[in-house]
Amino acid sequence: MLTHPFLSTFNSLFLNLKAIAMQRSALSYPVKPSNQACRTRLFALTFVVATVLAGCGKGGDAKGPPGAGAPPAEVGVVTVSLGDVGLITELPGRLEASRVAQVRARVAGILQKRLFREGSDVKAGQALFTIDSAPYAALVASAKASQARAEANVAQTTALAERYKPLVEANAISKQEFANAVAAQKQAEADVAVAKANVQTASINLGYAAVTSPISGRIGRALVTEGALVGQGEATQLAVVQQINPMYVNFTQSAAEVMKLRKAMAGGQFKKANGAEAASVRIVLEDGSEYGQAGRLLFTDLTVDASTGQVTLRAEVPNAQGLLFPGLYVRVRLEQAQASNAMTLPQQAVTRTGQGDSVMVVGDDGKVSPRPVKIGSAKGAQWVVLDGLKAGEKVMVDGFQKLRPGATVKPVPWQAPGSKPAGGVSATAGAAGAASAPAMAAPAPGAASAPASAAAK
Repeated sequence: MLTHPFLSTFNSLFLNLKAIAMQRSALSYPVKPSNQACRTRLFALTFVVATVLAGCGKGGDAKGPPGAGAPPAEVGVVTVSLGDVGLITELPGRLEASRVAQVRARVAGILQKRLFREGSDVKAGQALFTIDSAPYAALVASAKASQARAEANVAQTTALAERYKPLVEANAISKQEFANAVAAQKQAEADVAVAKANVQTASINLGYAAVTSPISGRIGRALVTEGALVGQGEATQLAVVQQINPMYVNFTQSAAEVMKLRKAMAGGQFKKANGAEAASVRIVLEDGSEYGQAGRLLFTDLTVDASTGQVTLRAEVPNAQGLLFPGLYVRVRLEQAQASNAMTLPQQAVTRTGQGDSVMVVGDDGKVSPRPVKIGSAKGAQWVVLDGLKAGEKVMVDGFQKLRPGATVKPVPWQAPGSKPAGGVSATAGAAGAASAPAMAAPAPGAASAPASAAAK
């Protein structure tokens, strides 16, 4: 409905002219030339009035402020809640087997057989290879024969010494002869001891012909094949057995960071991490996923590497399912301290530039203003905010594209990615309804053209 005073005046004039035209058209007498000219001017004036009305209607729509009456844009926010936040340090590391044993040939000979499946788990003492044992069995038999001969000599010399003993007392033989008999007895006993040792050595070498695993673990590939001559001049390496449950992870940290952290804790800025999390570590794999089981910190080395300026740390990680492999590069997350009166924010809420870090804070009046903050370390997909915010303030997380200069916003609780926002269907339906409203009002300008059509007739 046209409400502008200027438009109302033209509307009234249009209706009067229309009535006059209808009355004159109803007359049956011929129209005089002067009346015909008057009628032509009347129709022209009617067309002009209709055009002005249509133009004024469009001008009224164009002059309206854009978005007048639209509700404030909704933006996702999180409410600041201060407390103690653990400072997670992420450091590069490398996995290492807790025990590594090289299986070597301890005697020389031809490798006859491999007794294990490559890549399988083996037990301590399990036979892995067989070396030709015939020469060593012969050495054992020879050593035992030497031992028997030495024992027989002991029996003979012992009997002779006992026979000489009463004779020397009766001065039937010289004391020198008796002393030689006793010395021969003792020498024969020593030969028996040597023979026993030779038998033991030969037996050990015979046992080395059957190569066994020194530890329990997982064995790799065989480094030699059947038929190869091993142990000739050196202890040939045959395979490697590694114990991978648990695993060690060795990682390094800059000595300067360690000193800075200790200085901050001494000054009261940070607190020492307590509880189970203080000694636990988390492993981040190469694909960015976090290993399911936590490890524990074993020790921190006291010596700084002179070439790198790094301090070495070691942690132990369970690996019952065998998902971790020795030599794998990982990242280690370790909680070394706690920050007081801090909070965590999603990383998308923080703007990081060369001039500093800042966030957008939504006030009680709906106005958005930037706020500089002090950022600490990262904690997962969030930043630890050390300073710059107060409890209860609302920090904007998403909806930045909706911001307009001087416009107010409506803060709503932020929904994490992947979760279904509350009232999402109704918000979409409302937007569709608002878009259809101008379409319903669009025919209004056409209403102004109807009188012009009637006048043309």
